[in-house]
Amino acid sequence: MAGWDWNFELTQHLFPLRVYYEDTDFSGVVYHASYLRFLERGRTEFIRACGIDQQKLHRETGVYFVVRRMEIDWIKPALMDDELVVETAPATLRGASMILSQRILRGHEVLTTAEVVVAILKDGRPTRLPDSFRAAFGPS
Repeated sequence: MAGWDWNFELTQHLFPLRVYYEDTDFSGVVYHASYLRFLERGRTEFIRACGIDQQKLHRETGVYFVVRRMEIDWIKPALMDDELVVETAPATLRGASMILSQRILRGHEVLTTAEVVVAILKDGRPTRLPDSFRAAFGPS
């Protein structure tokens, strides 16, 4: 993966979103599966903010990211029309994976927390992160 300029010095990414009717159940409370979409959008924008074009990465190197494990705590409900922020931060770097910490906030109120293990694959098999990515991430 030579030539890729990873910018993993980003310590936190904030992704704003609004809750729409389609995100809720009949009572106007965000349906639990909608949080998965919110968290995915936050992770995708975090990776994009790190300077990684995932389609180009896959097309040129065959490398892609997949969620391997996710632990979610639903603390308080989000409601229709709420303005939320998905906060994503790198936590740990491993050989062929990284752990990202995520929170969904309404103002300063934490609604949801998640720890996400993202695996790095090539041809369906784990592959080590490139040295430039590893160096930019800092000591693990």
